[in-house]
Amino acid sequence: MKVIIDLIEDIREEIGNQEDFILTAMLLKENPEDAEKLIYAGEAPINVFDLDESSKQLIFKIDGSHSRVEIGELVKPLLILPMDAMMYELKMDVNAQYNDIEVVGFGKSIEEKKYILFIKL
Repeated sequence: MKVIIDLIEDIREEIGNQEDFILTAMLLKENPEDAEKLIYAGEAPINVFDLDESSKQLIFKIDGSHSRVEIGELVKPLLILPMDAMMYELKMDVNAQYNDIEVVGFGKSIEEKKYILFIKL
């Protein structure tokens, strides 16, 4: 389980809070030949994020719109959260069928200026 403080620390360490990086979701699926390995199954830019205080989650959404979440617009409001909110879980809503998906890891592509949230189905 990844939480907000994990995300903040990783963004700072991996890309130095570069505000123009685009937040992207990358889907990983289990390899049918080896269940311990994951294979790339696609990616999409994240369009919206929402802090849900009732469920104690930071929810990222892919809604198919043309909007893109940049690191600058994500990090600024997160840095001023109270300490208890830093422990909110990171979740992803991909579509109506796949919502409340757990974020399992982070990555980056310096060349493409993408910061990546890994999800697994």
